[in-house]
Amino acid sequence: MFQDLVTNEAQLRELMGEASPGSLKKETTHIYEDAKRFIELSPMVFLATSGKDGRCDVAPKGDPNGFVRVLDEKHLLIPDRPGNKRFDGLRNIMENPQIGLLFIVPGRSETVRVNGRAWITRDQELLATMQERGKTPWFALGIEVQECFMHCAKAFIRSKLWQPESWPNLDAVPTGAELYISAVKPADETVADVAARHAEAYRVNLY
Repeated sequence: MFQDLVTNEAQLRELMGEASPGSLKKETTHIYEDAKRFIELSPMVFLATSGKDGRCDVAPKGDPNGFVRVLDEKHLLIPDRPGNKRFDGLRNIMENPQIGLLFIVPGRSETVRVNGRAWITRDQELLATMQERGKTPWFALGIEVQECFMHCAKAFIRSKLWQPESWPNLDAVPTGAELYISAVKPADETVADVAARHAEAYRVNLY
């Protein structure tokens, strides 16, 4: 389907040129002070993993600001809250511990990226510090930081993500229930049935 492919870095450099000195200098091997402040004010992180067969997964993790704990300049802790129990990312981590994180703060167009290695921990002393609404997570992801750097704002500026006037009319955007019905095509559920089931699950199973 796709033609005129770029298949090596030399072709990329011929098309795009070399990385700017600043884009290389900004990379560190630890969580520096302002990156720590950013992470501690972020309510959302996107977590990327891949299995030993190359199967990839990106999942959002969200909670009140500060839910990702900066234990020290080389280690982060991310609570794992109740979900759909597919465990796509967790199964990947068991096969391949390398992980990528993208932290966002609403209204801020720059992001912070962290790459490193992850472990699934049940350390009760650590988990006890991550309670929310009286619920302690069953486990958490412990991250050893290998790379940390700021990512520029261009994608957010282009997308106008934080500008409500640019957002699409939600009446035209499929709901979660509509997406489910379209994919599964259940014989015994309507969109309204699925929407009600989702709403109840969000109400009682958030933590």
